[in-house]
Amino acid sequence: MLPIRPQIRSVLALALPLILAEVGWMFMAVVDTIMVGHLPHPAITISAVALAQVLYNTIAFGIGGVLLGLDTYLSQSHGAGKFDEANRWLIHGLVLSAILIAILMAVVHAASYGLAYFPVDPVIRDQAVTFLRVLNLGTPPLILALTFRRYLQAFNHARSIAIALVTANVVNALLDWAFLFPHHWGPITLPGHGVVGAAISTALARLYLALCFFAAIWYFDRKHTYGLRSVTRRIEYSRLRELTLFGAPVGAQIFVEISIFGAVTYLIGTFGPLPLAGHEIALNVASITFMVPFAISAAASVRVGQAIGRKSPGEARAAGWTSIGLGAAFMLCASAVLVLMPNLIARAFTVDPAVIAAAVPLLLVAAAFQFFDGVQITATGALRGAGNTHIGLFVHLIGYWLIGLPVGVLLGFHYKLGAVGLWMGLCLGLIIAGAALVTSWHRTAGKIATLIPVAD
Repeated sequence: MLPIRPQIRSVLALALPLILAEVGWMFMAVVDTIMVGHLPHPAITISAVALAQVLYNTIAFGIGGVLLGLDTYLSQSHGAGKFDEANRWLIHGLVLSAILIAILMAVVHAASYGLAYFPVDPVIRDQAVTFLRVLNLGTPPLILALTFRRYLQAFNHARSIAIALVTANVVNALLDWAFLFPHHWGPITLPGHGVVGAAISTALARLYLALCFFAAIWYFDRKHTYGLRSVTRRIEYSRLRELTLFGAPVGAQIFVEISIFGAVTYLIGTFGPLPLAGHEIALNVASITFMVPFAISAAASVRVGQAIGRKSPGEARAAGWTSIGLGAAFMLCASAVLVLMPNLIARAFTVDPAVIAAAVPLLLVAAAFQFFDGVQITATGALRGAGNTHIGLFVHLIGYWLIGLPVGVLLGFHYKLGAVGLWMGLCLGLIIAGAALVTSWHRTAGKIATLIPVAD
């Protein structure tokens, strides 16, 4: 009998601050969408932001996702009480971050030239290209924040992550207001920067976030004497190689998962600005709900990894199943909300009735895949904590690209269902991924006891 009840409390203790942090992370993009949705011609401005953000996020979180391999090394080192080992992994994570920043900025800049030739409304395309290039300036703090965060959550300092992200959202919202719209104070007039203003505010908010995470690490190291200040800074290339190879499947999995939404975004873009604006609203909402099980997934990775580090297989299994159950339960509730009030949700983004009408059907499709989305990502986190970073990549390749996307294209173009048809293909891919990854965790959980020769 697995000790599920004690794990609910321990998983939630770590997951709740991470949920606040993840929702806060995603809410930056949501606030940007809401703000540009109140500029003139919202179908145009929302569509421009949609194209730029989905391209940037696909590249950034695919390349930056390599750093999520740190979750396993840091949490297992912490669980075993080997703080010096965890510190060494952080140092090598920062070295890898510097390499990834250079690669990412070069790739995004090159992608902006490709975006300039995309077959959409020229006004949308031009605004999207400018937005993407300005947003790329926030790449260094984004990747550094991603690295610092892995250390903080592995050491159970999730509350500091949440506080930093909540305040970063306040900073982002204020900067959006300052940069997007024109302001007049007596003889002083400040011009608004429109869509580009949202990119400026996001880049500056990411800088603020990275500084907050760095300050938190410095503070906790001094308070708890983790030894980070005295750790040797000699770079071991074998360790750097190990971290890269271990994290590469994680980054590839994230790339496969996000890029499917990117591909759908660009396909919907060929239908015109209204379907694309509706898609962006629905995608923002689905991303917000996804952040909750995504946070629980991070908690699962840490709790499973710490339990393995403590040589406690029963605790590791219980932590994994508890996380999957919590993610599934939340997403069932999210599904009910999307079914009951899709119009109200869409109106939070814009007052344009045509854009609202385009978003509502997609929100209903999103309601259908919420449960499976929650299950697949929490199972992925549990598997990552157990050291399995490969299965998610294969499952997402098959579920999304080999099955989901072709079905979506068939429904969207051949059967003339448009954006709704493409989203139905996404729904099918998520159902397949959820079923496959839970099955994989079930098998992995059964092997943990044999890998760790300690009685439950």
